[in-house]
Amino acid sequence: MELIDNIKLFDDFETAIFKKRLNRFSVECVYKGKTIKAHLPNPGRLWELLQKGRAVYLIKEKDNFKRKRHTDFTVACVLKDSHPVFLHTHKTNEIAKILIEKGYIHELEGYKIEKPEISIYGHRFDFLLKKGKELMLLEVKSCTLFNKNLAMFPDAITVRGKRHTMALAQSNIKGGILFVVHSNLPDYFLPEYHVDPEFSKALYLQRNKIFIKAIGLKWNYDLSFESKIKTLSIPWNIYEWEAKDRGSYLLILKNNKTKMIMVGKLGDIFFKEGFYIYVGSAMKNLQARLERHKRKRKKLFWHIDYFREEVDLIQWIPIRSSIRYECELAKRIQDISDGYIKDFGVSDCSCVSHLFYVDKNPLEKPDFIEIIQFFRMSKVILK
Repeated sequence: MELIDNIKLFDDFETAIFKKRLNRFSVECVYKGKTIKAHLPNPGRLWELLQKGRAVYLIKEKDNFKRKRHTDFTVACVLKDSHPVFLHTHKTNEIAKILIEKGYIHELEGYKIEKPEISIYGHRFDFLLKKGKELMLLEVKSCTLFNKNLAMFPDAITVRGKRHTMALAQSNIKGGILFVVHSNLPDYFLPEYHVDPEFSKALYLQRNKIFIKAIGLKWNYDLSFESKIKTLSIPWNIYEWEAKDRGSYLLILKNNKTKMIMVGKLGDIFFKEGFYIYVGSAMKNLQARLERHKRKRKKLFWHIDYFREEVDLIQWIPIRSSIRYECELAKRIQDISDGYIKDFGVSDCSCVSHLFYVDKNPLEKPDFIEIIQFFRMSKVILK
């Protein structure tokens, strides 16, 4: 029987309740009955993880007086569906170091860490590895976006990630990228082509020139991880078919004032103050369609064009796919909405509407995030 070590990075931690995100690197939590700020060492969007009311693990920094930060606490982990998900991106390099040095990653057995944080060719890479006379530049990526089937990276556009991928492929030193997925639930890994098609394309094109591996870690409630790692398959054939400039999309819009808006042939419509979700599709030139929605000044054609002139666009969410999910997506959004605008955007289908009202920002609603993940991730693997 294989012996499994439980490896701990922290001696102790505190539990708090997540309240809200203040900015990319700062959150508000409730700790021992008081609202406190905590440092978030993760620049990702983390929509599916940082939901109000979830438990988070905090590390109390002993040397904060040296760092001069606004808080003594750092977020290390969040509990999602009773599973700990590690959020500390800087510590992911430490995890990779342990796994490499102990030989837990089969393809990297025999390599030793020659130097961490090495600058070469105008880029900084996480590790320079060495096995005999062979050198290898290794970049480590922390992945927290996953469901029970599939993990994806990144959850926000990473210009740095694309640059690193291209630099590794062009280097005269062997290069590699290790994706550390902070769960052992998924069986598959793909670049997140819905969110960052440029990074995804770069990784796909260089897949035969560099070493690419995705591993899953099991985290325990004591903030330890198991040494037995899971290798995730990378189904490039799915990427080849699905990651094209086509698919469906969601727009999150905010109407800041209750008012009447003239919507083409629908006439004057009463719109309550609040948030709205629009469902659309473009089976050609999806990116151009999204760019059009971002602009307010344009020739008015669709119902959404009239509404867009009067409201703020908060977020656009592409779902790149070979299948038009627009109507199925609209039905799912209707189920979680607080109302809809009858006949809006449905001139070519039998749906009641493609514009739905919600009483708060849908990005703060777990059921909305689950819909995004279902169509972006589960649908891909289930097909």
